[in-house]
This record gives sequence, C-alpha cells and structure tokens, in this order.
Amino acid sequence: MGFRPFIARLASQYQQHGWIANSQEGVVLAIEGLEAKQQQFLDDLKTKLPPFAEIKSLAITRQPLVGFTDFQIKTSVVDGRQSVFVLPDIATCPACREEIFNPDSRYYRYAFTSCCQCGPRYSVMRKQPYDRIHTSMADFALCADCQQEYNDSTNRRCHAQTLACPACGPQLRLLDASGNVLATQDSALLDAIALLRAGHIVAMKNIGGFQLLVDATNQQAVARLRLRKGRAHKPFALMVADVASAEKLAVLNALEHAALLSSAAPIVLLTRRDNAEIAEAVAFDTGLLGIMLPCSPLQHLLLADFALPLVATSGNRHNEPICIDEPQALSRLQGIADVFLSHDRAILRPLDDSVVRLINGKITVLRRARGYAPLPITFKNQLPPMLAVGGQVNSAVAISDQQHIILSQHLGDMATEAAQQQFRQTLEDLTAFYQFAPARSQHDLHSGYFSSQFASQLPGVRQAVQHHYAHALACMAEHGLEPPALAIVWDGSGLGDDNSLWGGEFLLIQADGYQRYAHLRPFALPGGAKAIAEPRRAALGLLYEIYGDAVFERDDLPFSTQELALLTSALHKQINCPRTSSAGRLFDAVASLLGLCQINHYQGQAAMALEALASKSVIAGERYEFNLIDGASVVIDWQIMIEQMLSEIGRHPPADIAAKFHHTLAAMMLAIAKRVGQQTVVLSGGCMQNAYLMEKAFQPLANAGFTVYCHEQIPPNDGGLAVGQLYAGKYLKMIVG
Repeated sequence: MGFRPFIARLASQYQQHGWIANSQEGVVLAIEGLEAKQQQFLDDLKTKLPPFAEIKSLAITRQPLVGFTDFQIKTSVVDGRQSVFVLPDIATCPACREEIFNPDSRYYRYAFTSCCQCGPRYSVMRKQPYDRIHTSMADFALCADCQQEYNDSTNRRCHAQTLACPACGPQLRLLDASGNVLATQDSALLDAIALLRAGHIVAMKNIGGFQLLVDATNQQAVARLRLRKGRAHKPFALMVADVASAEKLAVLNALEHAALLSSAAPIVLLTRRDNAEIAEAVAFDTGLLGIMLPCSPLQHLLLADFALPLVATSGNRHNEPICIDEPQALSRLQGIADVFLSHDRAILRPLDDSVVRLINGKITVLRRARGYAPLPITFKNQLPPMLAVGGQVNSAVAISDQQHIILSQHLGDMATEAAQQQFRQTLEDLTAFYQFAPARSQHDLHSGYFSSQFASQLPGVRQAVQHHYAHALACMAEHGLEPPALAIVWDGSGLGDDNSLWGGEFLLIQADGYQRYAHLRPFALPGGAKAIAEPRRAALGLLYEIYGDAVFERDDLPFSTQELALLTSALHKQINCPRTSSAGRLFDAVASLLGLCQINHYQGQAAMALEALASKSVIAGERYEFNLIDGASVVIDWQIMIEQMLSEIGRHPPADIAAKFHHTLAAMMLAIAKRVGQQTVVLSGGCMQNAYLMEKAFQPLANAGFTVYCHEQIPPNDGGLAVGQLYAGKYLKMIVG
C-alpha cells in the first residue's frame, strides 16, 4: 500500500533520520530528530495515512541515540511470527488508469500497470512479508526506468512490489484451443477484441483466474456459451467499462455506485432496467443483473476498445474451481473457449470475483473472494488457534489466531473431485502462508459433508458445530457480539440436533450454547435430495402435510401419472421423505404453487423468482395469518397462510400473493422476538440474502425496540459458516479425536 514510502516522506518532511522495515507482525521504524518535529511526525502518522492503511495498534519506545545520518527503507525482517494483515488484490487506481490511456506515458496500453495503491496482492504472494522476491513478480527483473521509480521516495511507485512496464514486465499472448500462439502483446488484445465482436468465446487470464467472455448483446453468442458450459438458466454476470455504462443497464443508488467503484471491484447485484440492451440469454426470470467494473488494466483496455457490455463468468466447468494457468485452462475449458487471452505472470491461488448486494441499506458480501480475502476479522477477546472447514456448498475455510479470524476465499461446492482437491490445497496454502499449526478443528454436524469427513481425519481435538448455530455465531462474530441473543436463522437445510433437517430456526444463543426456542412447522420432502432440485416436490410435501391423501385428488399437480404413483407410495410409506423445518424449502413450495418454478436449475432459483415477483407489488402491510403452537419448542404453523394463499391464486395478482407471503414471514419473526423478549436479534442464513424479506423484517423489529444485526462483510450463506464454527470454540466443550 506504499506505507514505507509514506513514512520516508514524513521523515523527510520533519527532518527525521532512521529506518523502516516490514516484519511479519507489522511495520517497525526508528526515528531520530528534534522532539517537536517527532510529535508532528506522529500526528501525521495517525491522521494522514495512505489509502487502505489502518493502524490497529501503535507501540512507541525510547531508545539511546544511534546517530543515523539519513532515513532508509530497509530489507524486511523475517524472524517473527506471520502477520494476519495481508491486503487483498486491489482494483486499478485512477492514476494508473489515466496512464494506460495516455499516449505520452511509458505505461500506455500496458496491461500490467500498477503502483502502491493498486494491483495484485494476495493472488501473487508466495509467502510473507510482501516483498517482490516473495511474489510471482520475482520472475521479472526491473529495468533501469522502473528501478529508478522503485527507489524514488517521492514517486507513487516507490517500493511498489508489482511494478513493471512494457520493457521488463509480463506480456500478453493469444492462444488457440491447442495452445499455439496466435499473437502477442497489444496485438493479442486487439485480436481477442475482434474475435469477441465476431461472436467468439474468449477465456481471459485476469488477476485471480480465467474468465469466460462473450458479447453480452449477441444472443447467439451468449446462448452458445450457455450450451458449452452446461449452464442453461443461471444468470451471467456482466462487465462494463464505467458507471455510466452500468446505469444504462440497471438502477443504482449512492451505495451501489460506491460499491462498483470500490477497490474490491466486486460483482454488484443491481435492479435491472426494463430497456437494458443485452441479450435475453444473459439473465432469465430475474429482476437483477450482476454487474462489475474492470478490476485490472487488462480489463480496462478490453472494455474501452470493445465499447459494449461483456458477459464475464468464471473460467471453469460446473462445480469445478476456476483455472489459474494455461495448462489448466487449455484442458478444462476445452470445447468451451475458442481462444485464450493469457499472460506470463503466475497466479498463485484462485480468486473468483466477489459478489455483493444492497440489503437493508448495507452493502452485503454474498461471495467473498477477490478484493476481500484474506482481510481478517478482529475481536476484542482472543480465540485459541483453530481451523474450521465450513460446509458443503459455498464452501470456505478459516483459521483463528489470537484476536483474528482469517476466512479463505470462496471455494464453491464440494461436489467434484477437482473442487475437493482445491479445498485441500487451500487449507495447505492457508496454514503454510500464515505458518499456522492448529491443534483444534471445527466442522459441521453433518457427517456426510466432504468437509466434515476431511475434518474427521485430522489429528488432535475436533468439534462438531450445529449448522444454524454456526450461522448465528458468524453474524455475532462479525459485529463482536457476546451472548445472549436471539438468532433467526433461515436457510435451505442443515442437520439438527435431533437428526432432522432444520432450516427455519429461532435459536436463543446463550453463554454455553443455544436453545432451539422456535421453528417453522416441518413437512415432508418426497424424494429427499430431489426435492431440493424440484420445488414441485416441496409443494407436494407441503400440501400433503395439510390435506393428506386428498391432495392426490387435485388436477393441478405438476407431475406425470407415473410420477404421481411413485410419490403417492413414497408419502404413504414415508420412504425417502425426510421432514424439514426449512424456510428455503417453504420458499420453493410457494414458488411452485404460484407456477414460478417447478425445477431449480441453480441454487436459489425458485426463491429468487418469488422475491422478484414480490418486489413488483405495491401493497403495503397486508399479510396472511399463522398460528403459534406451544411445546418443547414453539412451532410456527403456516397452514392457515397456505390455505388463504391457495384461495387467492387465480383471483388475486400473483405479485400481491408473493408480497403477502414475505410480509407474513416477517410477521412470524416479530411475533417470536416479542415472545422471547431478548433485545439483541441477529439475522443469518441463506434466506437473509433476500433483500425484500430483510427490508420487511428489519424495520418492524427495530421499531419494536430490538437491536438487529445483519451480515455485511461475512456472507449470510454457508460461505460464512467457518467463521461461526471458530467462534463456537469460545462456548462449546471440545471432544478429542
């Protein structure tokens, strides 16, 4: 971030001699000079930090005079413990962006331009501290001009570890599907742009891995990408040149505008304009578009020349990690990409594009990767050294180190051998990078998860943490909260203490664990895992819970005669019909009943369609009824709600029905919160990615006097589980493995 040059400039300004060096624990410096000037130095040190710099602690000691004659930036000290403060990759700064488009600059059209305020960090670091020799830029010796800038304390590239220029730095090359070089340097970029204009699919090596690019206005080209990648329905993300281009496609407020322009440069989920000029195949049946701005000089040059929106999706096959080098890309993306726009700067770890969304007035991270990882989460109290392995989907792992938790980048779903191998490599990388040897491990209660099976093979002490408890603690950890609290945790499913599938939970978080205070009324999922992929099955299970066998007399069930015969038998005999309290499956069932989605082609499709429909309604506080049934845990009975909803289908606008469903769920949250009477309420789980639901739930809770906390930097979905698992180490007893 240019901290050492910043200190050198301060030293010159206030006539101080001495030195500064990086260490694993932070920055160490010594100054000698007039005391009054030293105080001015310290005042500026605290108040005039460079971008991205933050002083977590500052210790000052007085030493005997040495008699320094100048101020030097010294070689890093490497004999201490590893720092937890490592910067993520930083999007191109305005100064570098201006240079790459300036014909008079020696960085004109150079795709790897960077300075102390921007460029790759975590993706190119082999080890700490952050010095060029410890990065993949060590392969590129500085030319005389770059060396001069590197040594000049008045230059913004002083000690910029990724400094390079066309004469000495990485170079572009365009490859065909067989790996043959078609063009190099700027010609490679220009030829790739010409191929994009002609409707071809380009795999481009960016900061954290390969991206698949195609003209977003070309219906045939986008459809071809869907066919080749086997991604029939899930929306594609878009990359545009600037905010003005984004505003042609979507509606932005000030917070979303800032998120697009932030140093993380994430994909921002935005409300789509009706007249957005993009191919229909970019995004079906959703009111949202995922849009990002360029995060690297290469992307800036590409978008400026192409001058149209591009589909920019991860360079991988379904449920596999993104490719980070040419051999991987040429092998795994064979048959998908027509050409490969690559370069010779090594990527040392895969970092997918991060995803954020404005939820309840806050930018909320839904996928935490490039631009965010590996920034630590800091606490007031210390945690023991532990490792957490997360869950099965939206996987991420984490380690705790004294007052910090370091959450890995998004790893995806653990459904393939390639993904599982990336999981192992990430754990090895994380522990080696931070020189961390945990004696304790945390995992999900579900023994069928790959992550839990992996943890079961680890030596030492290990702990199983209930899924929804971990969700709750992840939100509490982010905000530095201690028990007690009421946690409302709604998601697709997680294994409960009673070995059933939970997912609509109200947990009273206590100092020694939690109590399941309330939950949604369970219903059967005919076909088990198939019901996750088929909302129509969740709907059938819901109706069977209400009407029993009479449900099969309906003539509107979306099944064939043969399918119904099998499902009837399964429900009668309760064969492979697990019961669940899942709010996620309740969303699926209602989406099916409204005819929105019978088959989930991607995770959350039905729920997203239901949210999009509800957002079109103009009704305010109207809702359906529900009952609360007392017992060991309070059961929230949704039967009246479903019956009232069914009576309105075909007679009321579907958008109003969807809105009233959301309003009813929010009313359920408020009703239980009032019963519990615990002032602190935390909202977590995958359902809390639903901005409409969060808006309708948060304000009534706040108006009723509750202090409500939601996720912001840690994903509310399973991407945040590992954080909660680590936080559980403070409260739960351990078992020896």
